[in-house]
Amino acid sequence: MAQLFAPKSAWKSGAAKTITFIVTKDCQLACKYCYLVGKNEKERMSWATAKAAIDYILMHEDFFKEESVIWDFIGGEPFLEIELIDKICDYLKTEMFRLNHHWFNSYRFSFSTNGINYDSPKVQNFIEKNHSHLSIGITIDGTPRKHDLNRVWKGSDEKGSYLDVVRNIPLWLSQFPEAGTKVTISSADIPYICESVLHLFSLGIHEVNINVVFENVWHNGDDEAFEKQLIDLADAIIDNGYYQDFTCSFFSELIGKPLDVERDNQNWCGAGRMLAIDAAGNFYPCTRFAAYSLRNKKPIIVGNIIDGIDTDKLRPFL
Repeated sequence: MAQLFAPKSAWKSGAAKTITFIVTKDCQLACKYCYLVGKNEKERMSWATAKAAIDYILMHEDFFKEESVIWDFIGGEPFLEIELIDKICDYLKTEMFRLNHHWFNSYRFSFSTNGINYDSPKVQNFIEKNHSHLSIGITIDGTPRKHDLNRVWKGSDEKGSYLDVVRNIPLWLSQFPEAGTKVTISSADIPYICESVLHLFSLGIHEVNINVVFENVWHNGDDEAFEKQLIDLADAIIDNGYYQDFTCSFFSELIGKPLDVERDNQNWCGAGRMLAIDAAGNFYPCTRFAAYSLRNKKPIIVGNIIDGIDTDKLRPFL
């Protein structure tokens, strides 16, 4: 029997602290399914805020005891703030070295980008300088009709962004050949799941991770259409031998199997073990608790760069 292609496990999975900088709430796109409902052009992180957050985190090793760290950057579109990010990363490297911090040489810089300005000189210079410590995922949703159904330009009257993203896929894969992409599924694009995953395989993307929209966007009959797409996709993967070189998160080897005792008692997400910082210097359990991620609920703030982390507010997440 042919060997199954194993998805690449996340770097230091479960052992690394994830610290997220929300460097901007701006983005070139206005994706219809985006959970970040409060995106805007005004809330951009300043260098002073970023530095204060770093200084607090690095000076509290007793609180941040994880053996490794993932410094995560999101937006909006994080690469809109590449100059700030470059400055942050330079400071992190020099400070971790100066302090002989236990995270020095055990860190990653992580990005999820829409890929539009991936080939810009400033982004490419940053990649060249930090390549050995970088994880970058470009979001492309599949075929042009699947991608352009939701991932449209801001203020563009439905202009899709597929061509603006796909042109940078070869460059990205040449630099990160094992990188995976993230696909989002909503009600309207269910009919294009199978063709889209196969299209992404054809672009040379070996790992396709897929999430459905968590918000209430679903309609009667979506479950049956979804099941049909999964059956068609599974048949195509088996019949064409794609399982030897490609993987899709819909068909994880762990699905349907019991979890071990240690994992069974863990919540799925990392809230409580993660930390997110916004432009105002507030700390959150993760970005989904920040105001721009929420509609009718209040944000949950667990501290800030001045007062530090309030462990009483963080405790329920642990």
